[in-house]
Amino acid sequence: MNRISGDRHSGPTRRALLTAGAGTVFAAGCARGGASGAPAAATSGAATPTAAAGGLTPGVMTLFKDPAYNFNGLLALGASGAGAAEVGEVLTAVNAINGSGLTAQTYTKTFRTLGDQLLKAPPGAPADGQSKRFRALRAAQYYGQALFFVLGSDDPGSEEQLYKAGRAAWDAFCDLCEPAPVKANVPYGTTPLPVWFFRPDTSNTPRPTVILTNGSDGQNVDMWTYGVPAALDRGWNALVYDGPGQGQLLFVDQVVFTPTWEKVVTPLVDWLSARPDVDSGRIALTGLSMAGDLAPRAAAFETRIAALVAMPGCVEPWLGFPPEIRQILTPDKQETNDIWNKEVVPELPPDAADVMKKRFEPFSVPAMLEARQGKLFTDFYTPATRIRALSITDVVGRIKAPTLVLDYEGEQFYPGQPRRMYDALTSPKDYVRLTAAQGAQLHCSPMAPQLHCEVVFDWLRKTLGVR
Repeated sequence: MNRISGDRHSGPTRRALLTAGAGTVFAAGCARGGASGAPAAATSGAATPTAAAGGLTPGVMTLFKDPAYNFNGLLALGASGAGAAEVGEVLTAVNAINGSGLTAQTYTKTFRTLGDQLLKAPPGAPADGQSKRFRALRAAQYYGQALFFVLGSDDPGSEEQLYKAGRAAWDAFCDLCEPAPVKANVPYGTTPLPVWFFRPDTSNTPRPTVILTNGSDGQNVDMWTYGVPAALDRGWNALVYDGPGQGQLLFVDQVVFTPTWEKVVTPLVDWLSARPDVDSGRIALTGLSMAGDLAPRAAAFETRIAALVAMPGCVEPWLGFPPEIRQILTPDKQETNDIWNKEVVPELPPDAADVMKKRFEPFSVPAMLEARQGKLFTDFYTPATRIRALSITDVVGRIKAPTLVLDYEGEQFYPGQPRRMYDALTSPKDYVRLTAAQGAQLHCSPMAPQLHCEVVFDWLRKTLGVR
């Protein structure tokens, strides 16, 4: 890690670089092809998302001029295929936000209001169970959209309340599923992991099961879009869960990310293996967005994972931050925090500051609590060190499970890292790059989650020998 001189003359250059790119880098999503076999050459290291994604959202794919908001809007729009959004609702919200002037406040307020409306009775006759079910699912999506930008709104202190609104909508949806998913709390340290176990029926037939792992800022509704219906339609079980740094554990229990994700996944595998409706020899693990680092880390140590999918492959999440951010971190905590507080923070534009609050909160409870008060954290060193500790470069070679590494044309956050993971794997492996020609470009293919699921589950079926 390169150290930064404390010389004040070097400060303006660093600040200028930082403020030019920080906002679009961090607010753009979850830090979220062709054929199997050896991948095409790719560059290593990190790149600015706007540069990597330039020209990849032409015409009607540009909902918002700001690529950060546009990426999230595309995620909502893409979820429509799984019933987790409605095209007309999303586009109407987009028009309203653009008409009012795009800000964190207008985005948060518009999508939160939409979520509130969907939990009320629809026009016409009283809603039946199926209508209530999918209205609740869409509400969970829209609350999640609002939650992503709430720290930059006029009411950052409502973050936990907004999370709970989305969680309540998700639980309402789950309660109306047939069969309803099994809800449980799986032991993990002093704070259990909430899980939702979806199955095609209640017959206790042993079935292949996929553990769906979310990224650094996704919500449960995203795991519905990126796996649950695809699993159920194929006769599989699917497990959705909140790990440390995610969902309930972050926003309510105040537990941040851990670099030892095997300690999260192993209790889940224990819980699944004890169930008569789980084929314990066919438990797969997927990781979306930053979980493309977390899931492989778990599979390197949890040998009962029969197949692994990294979406995308990621070996160093810290490289998803621009160099100007990474260079703030030095081996010395005091020096690092002096650079942050004395040289960077005074020149940080409000939008970029809001983005930093969002990106660092899953790694620091004090940072999260300060952000809810409208303040920017003062301890940069601790969360930055935790993010850097997520590197799995030294353990990828331990993975024994067959592994599918996904990559995306225009990957904004981890360019080159899927190839690095693929090259480092010693287990049976495949690589698939999803492209703009398929409408599946950008991190996690926000406009093509159905195609995304087809690629993943076709590979899982073949790999696990499922008919």
